[in-house]
Amino acid sequence: MSASRVGVYPGTFDPITNGHSDVILRATKVVDHLVVGVARNAGKGPLFSTDERVAIVKAEIEHLPPDARKRITVKPFDTLLMQFAIDNGASVIIRGLRAVSDFEYEFQMAGMNSRINSNVETLFLMASDRFQFISSRFVKEIGMLGGDVTPFVSARVAKRIAAKFDGERARRNKANR
Repeated sequence: MSASRVGVYPGTFDPITNGHSDVILRATKVVDHLVVGVARNAGKGPLFSTDERVAIVKAEIEHLPPDARKRITVKPFDTLLMQFAIDNGASVIIRGLRAVSDFEYEFQMAGMNSRINSNVETLFLMASDRFQFISSRFVKEIGMLGGDVTPFVSARVAKRIAAKFDGERARRNKANR
């Protein structure tokens, strides 16, 4: 009997995009269990709190096919990625690549991670062509300016983004009165 292969797919997921969901689904084809690690990373000034991002990712996973979603766990983390991988018994780190511009950073990160623990491999999954241009940063910018983000995120996530920005606009308007 072979050992179960555990993979970790880390990110801030602020917010989770259709591209992230695609990588999550595809990653379940190469690992037996996938841990989606939601990085706390307050330094990036996230739109959603860590707890909100974990809840949003979990809600998105509920809409994946049953055979995939039953093999996915979502957890927050604020340690080194390699420590998180070890703590979760992972032998693989999944990283999504959208464009050549992502590769240099990811290549350097994979090299550093390998130096920390050579028993954990990094596996790069290219974004599907219809998702290569999507980034959470652009989604947030479009949402902040009142644009339609539904081509880039699920309708559920789009509602959360709109509610967040509507709440911020209401607070600003109240403060300016």
